[in-house]
Amino acid sequence: MTDPTITGTQHGYIREGDKEKLRMRLRRIEGQVRGVQRMIEEEAYCVDILTQISSYMAASEKVASLVLKDHMDHCVKSAIKDGGEQADVKMEELKDAIDRFLKLG
Repeated sequence: MTDPTITGTQHGYIREGDKEKLRMRLRRIEGQVRGVQRMIEEEAYCVDILTQISSYMAASEKVASLVLKDHMDHCVKSAIKDGGEQADVKMEELKDAIDRFLKLG
């Protein structure tokens, strides 16, 4: 995780409405994970368990995609606008984040 004191970046840029949407998505994912735990405890059919796991993995990827978009729209765009070394740092950080994100699938 990047330290904002080193990069000079301030966080907390996700708009409140978007933040609430992310919270709701994460609560839904949390419920799905608990559901899978219950299914395993109850020895549910394997394919049904895998289907539920696939569902929360896709939902998690969507959350990651939204956070990545917010990062590009705020942090990266701002750094590019300001130019200089910070733009290079943010572009490298973005590349690394995308690489990690693509390894999810």
